[in-house]
Amino acid sequence: MSECTSNCSSCSQSDCASRKNDFKVEQNAFSSIKNVIGIVSGKGGVGKSLVTSEMAVLLQRKGYKVGILDADITGPSIPKVFGVHEKAEGNDRGIFPAETSTGIKIISINMLLEDEEMPVIWRGPVLAGVVKQFWNEVLWGELDYLLVDMPPGTGDVPLTVFQSLPVNGIVIVTSPQELVEMIVKKAYNMAKQMNIPVVALVQNMSYLACPDCGKKIYLYGQGNGKETAEKLDIPSYSELPIEPVIAKLCDEGRIEDFENSYLADVVRYIETI
Repeated sequence: MSECTSNCSSCSQSDCASRKNDFKVEQNAFSSIKNVIGIVSGKGGVGKSLVTSEMAVLLQRKGYKVGILDADITGPSIPKVFGVHEKAEGNDRGIFPAETSTGIKIISINMLLEDEEMPVIWRGPVLAGVVKQFWNEVLWGELDYLLVDMPPGTGDVPLTVFQSLPVNGIVIVTSPQELVEMIVKKAYNMAKQMNIPVVALVQNMSYLACPDCGKKIYLYGQGNGKETAEKLDIPSYSELPIEPVIAKLCDEGRIEDFENSYLADVVRYIETI
């Protein structure tokens, strides 16, 4: 056996332990996706799907072609937020994503189930396989941005997305509780180990604005999201307040009607990467 030169590209030894595996999955032949952005969180219940949805709407309003891959297989919420309840259809080329009222393309496990309220009780490898299918079997067409709404934590599905999809960057969503820094660092360190840049931190449920005087009320404490972003050198940071009107829009499937621009800075930064 010849001496290792550490140059895997010119090496013919296929079983070398030093060779790095490439787990990337090819796009569907009828898809052309320019940028893939993952939206992640260290824990559940912080509003990750809301941030994904609002980012998609803001990008679409700027004239971009946008899609959402709902990778939260056991807890999908993207179709309901956009008011999409029809089942996915396909042909011998692949699966057609649904389109929202403004033209955002989405795919979710709910669109493949007979009853969208039935639980998905699958093990990790099966969940990961579905995410790969959403990438290479869905006919996305031309997209400027595909946003991937991931389940919380650092388990099988986030690992599959990071390894299998050409992710350009991730947005971490968190809340103001005192454990925020530790939880953010888990997601941050996973991305760094996978050589994927963290492009933004969003602190959701940061405050409630008094409807009479506009004073900010910090129900969960003021939080240290901004300080965490600065400490970790995350280039973009935004805060979302608690807004009952947004919850109502999500419940009614009308998230595309929201009017705030709290995520404008994050979206502007994503346009530059």
